[in-house]
Formats: sequence, structure tokens, C-alpha cells
Amino acid sequence: MEVRDIMTANPLSARLQTSVFDAIRTLESEQIRHLPIVEGGELVGIVSDRDLLRFSHAALLEDPDAARTRLQVAISTIMTSDPSCVAPEDDVDDAIDLMLENRIGALPVVDEAEGRLVGILSYVDVMRAARGKL
Repeated sequence: MEVRDIMTANPLSARLQTSVFDAIRTLESEQIRHLPIVEGGELVGIVSDRDLLRFSHAALLEDPDAARTRLQVAISTIMTSDPSCVAPEDDVDDAIDLMLENRIGALPVVDEAEGRLVGILSYVDVMRAARGKL
């Protein structure tokens, strides 16, 4: 089975200048856990709900009065740059191995010919595909 068969196509994404606060609001309102960061049509990073939670908790603990200001920093300051990713034609088993080896919950799916984000493969996508087949 190929990644394209189970990935979430055309995922929500953010830009480098998106604030941490806005990224948190997006993840909460859309009930997602990973947000690819795209600039000029190319994947440049990814941020997870855990990344945002760590950063926001640190902001609150350090200075609760300044926390809102700190949450206005650009997402580029906390994103994972140059994240592991897969191509739509990659085998799902290989993608699962990559997720397990790196202890990550999602992989951006990038069209290698064009270098643009076309999807995201999360552990939820894998579990949906496996449901009823075990």
C-alpha cells in the first residue's frame, strides 16, 4: 500500500511568520495535532501540538504577564526545520518504520518532483487504514 492511499491530502499549513498563538488556535479549532510550515510552496518545517504545549507552558511559567506577548513570536522559532518526510508513492510500511524510529506522530508528504506539500500521514491515518484488518 502506498502513502497516497491513506494520507490526508491538502493538509492545513502555516507560514513562517504565523504566530505561535495562531498556530495553537488552528490546531485546537481544527482538532489536528501537526501543522506543516510552508514557504513559497515548499515545506520548511513542522510543528506539533506537543511543541506548542511545551512552548506555551514555558511562557506561562516564566512570566504569566508577558505570556501573551511571547506567544506572538513566529512559529519559525519553535518549528522542527527540515523534517522527515515521505513521498506519495512510498510504501506505508516504510513510513511507519520512519515514524517509529524517530518517535514522531506524522510525516509531511512531499511531491519530490515539484517539492511541494501534498499531504500528511499521521498515526491516525495509519490506524484508520488498519482498522478491521488485524
